[in-house]
Amino acid sequence: MPTLLVIAKEPRPGRVKTRLTPPFTPHEAAALAEAALADTLDAVARTPAHRRVLVLEGEPGPWLPPGFEVVRQCPGGLDERLAAAFAHCAGPALLIGMDTPQVTPELLAVDFADCDAYFGPAEDGGFWALGLADPDPALLLGVPMSTPRTGAVQRARLTGLRVRELPRLRDVDTANDAELVAKTAPTGRFAAQLAHLTAADR
Repeated sequence: MPTLLVIAKEPRPGRVKTRLTPPFTPHEAAALAEAALADTLDAVARTPAHRRVLVLEGEPGPWLPPGFEVVRQCPGGLDERLAAAFAHCAGPALLIGMDTPQVTPELLAVDFADCDAYFGPAEDGGFWALGLADPDPALLLGVPMSTPRTGAVQRARLTGLRVRELPRLRDVDTANDAELVAKTAPTGRFAAQLAHLTAADR
């Protein structure tokens, strides 16, 4: 079984999901971020794994379930932080972020038999998941992050490896993203939080 890595920020107002403001306030955006993180960690907790590691910027809170190791994010750009997350792993690992609360244990239960890598593209041109049988940080260093080309550049880094593609998912970046993602996982904490905030505005 692989190590499952979640890279995340502590859901503090003004520090997370800033593209949700407006229409949401910083506190509302942080509440949505916390719900997305809780849904993500719950899916990871229910997925068979060798280790479950939260690579965190900030401090853990009551949203963190048992069974997770917490590792501090290193300084530097996102490519450096992702590379460092993989450097904590001696064997196969799958890394995801906190922006796809619609993930399920079925999506995350990857098998590296006859496979060197997994790649999960995102609707915005990035990627929501990256799995490496041999976690080589060099495969991430220098990849331009948060651009429409990020996914294509990262996928090209995997050339020569046996890659299995994961389904394309939508990250929660904007209010429109939030609505669409909530519809794909209507029973989760994220959908409930969004419904609560939307109802309060009416």
